[in-house]
Amino acid sequence: MSAASLHAHGKLNRSAAYASIAVASLLAGLKIWAVIQTGSAAMLGSLADTGLDLIASLATLAGVWVAAQPADNEHRFGHGKAEALAAMFQVVLISISALTLAVRAGAQWFTGARPSSADDGIAVSLVAIGATMALLVWQRRVIAKTGSLAIATDHLHYKSDLVLNFAVIAALALDQYAGVPSADAVFGLGIALWLGWGAWRASQAAVEQLMDREWPDERKARFLEVVARHPELKGLHDLRTRSSGHHDFVQFHVWVDPEMTVRQAHDVMDGIEARLMLEFPGIEVLIHPDPEGHIDTESDSAAEVDLLAELHAPHLRGS
Repeated sequence: MSAASLHAHGKLNRSAAYASIAVASLLAGLKIWAVIQTGSAAMLGSLADTGLDLIASLATLAGVWVAAQPADNEHRFGHGKAEALAAMFQVVLISISALTLAVRAGAQWFTGARPSSADDGIAVSLVAIGATMALLVWQRRVIAKTGSLAIATDHLHYKSDLVLNFAVIAALALDQYAGVPSADAVFGLGIALWLGWGAWRASQAAVEQLMDREWPDERKARFLEVVARHPELKGLHDLRTRSSGHHDFVQFHVWVDPEMTVRQAHDVMDGIEARLMLEFPGIEVLIHPDPEGHIDTESDSAAEVDLLAELHAPHLRGS
């Protein structure tokens, strides 16, 4: 990815992080007041979640700022994994929020405590819903353009906040207006379970990136299709892929005519790289040419050679 694109993506990601911090700060102040007014477990859970939102948003800002820094001598593959680290930090905070809320709601269930001043709590929750929806719209636009893992995790968290705020409204209304006992505690426990499930889902993408998980099969298949369009190639093996932030890395061995000169093989590799970078922006490619039929070790993925040959045999045979 060019320096200009990297800068543009970094600027967009930071704008989403700043917006997240602003929304969390506003809602934290409103919910502190609402908890004092209502004593609601569901509202307290919403406040705890918003407080952690604020901390998580600060971590997101740090993560996207570091991830946007260009590669240097100590980080030759860039700083993209800072986003995955920020996402994991958010997961920890979401988990803490869920556990704390579950304990508080359980205590309220057993003591029979009930909230008060439902009108105040409902009004604050409606404001929170409006502000959160506006933030989600902007985050979705940023994610579509940058693919930021940290912003995507923050987006998932704020999506859960919508459900949380609707649950707070339902809990207060049922308890205060419908006379349903323990509704607040039940909704508090439900919100805790929802947050826990959200933390589990959010952790998956971050862990996969930190562990250098291979690309999804569909993306690898599309990648192989692009490689197969080059008539000089006779086969491909030892394909390895990974992602780091919005950077993608791929390396593989290709078979070429053993009679090619080094310069000819180099020109072929340059052509492949140029075509791949057009269809996969931001990719970093490392290609190793081998004489046709050569496989370095038994551990090389013969299945990849077979797949490419089966799907694109006319291209690979130069016919």
